[in-house]
Amino acid sequence: MARRPLIAGNWKMNAGGADGCTLAANVARLTAGFGNVDMLVAPPFTALAAVAHELSQAPRKVFLAAQNMHFEMSGAFTGEVSPSMLKESGVEWVIIGHSERRHIFGETDTMIAKKVIAAMRERIVPIVCVGETLDEREAGQTLEVVQKQVLAFRGALAENPGYGVIAYEPVWAIGTGKVAKAEDAQEVHAMIRKLLAAASDELADTTRILYGGSVKADNAAGLLGQTDIDGALVGGASLDAAGFAKIAEAGNQVAAAQA
Repeated sequence: MARRPLIAGNWKMNAGGADGCTLAANVARLTAGFGNVDMLVAPPFTALAAVAHELSQAPRKVFLAAQNMHFEMSGAFTGEVSPSMLKESGVEWVIIGHSERRHIFGETDTMIAKKVIAAMRERIVPIVCVGETLDEREAGQTLEVVQKQVLAFRGALAENPGYGVIAYEPVWAIGTGKVAKAEDAQEVHAMIRKLLAAASDELADTTRILYGGSVKADNAAGLLGQTDIDGALVGGASLDAAGFAKIAEAGNQVAAAQA
């Protein structure tokens, strides 16, 4: 089954004001002709509503995601943002379990699974991140670590096959300039696909699995051309609209060639 490529930009703690609106508008403008890929941006919380308004007037559909959320709908959780608050800001997607949330803020597989369930209950599409550290990779534990992370939320995704997205981001490749070889990334993506197939063929066939970790225009085509890589979750490179558009263009060309 063909899975439409998704090119997603995670702005992290950048472009949280008027500059976010400008960046979003430029992304929409520069990718307007790329009809074979879906586009998504994930600004900071402070810019979500304004970017949602900006994108509502854009020349192409660009999905809007938050970078995180709490699993409760309301309550005494100072500094947190609920799924319903995200929806009121115009958000349709949310990144969950990014390695920075796992390793800097101590999010566990259990917490991440709760967030996936909460997002899907509120009809927000989760992009759930998984990936191993450098120590785990050097110890030969990549597949074991990623399998454990996926199994924590696979049941939630299986409730609505094809609705959620998984992003494999090796921690050692995020923001370092290092990138997994295309064939190594494919090996992990194929393992994830196999885990999904153990729940149902439909789940495996319809779930998009993105690659993230120092994705740039010059390596995007090689990664996106792999059988089980269905798009990219882009960090720093997504802050440059022209460079991000080149990644999207690579994805668009790969998708056109495979159609």
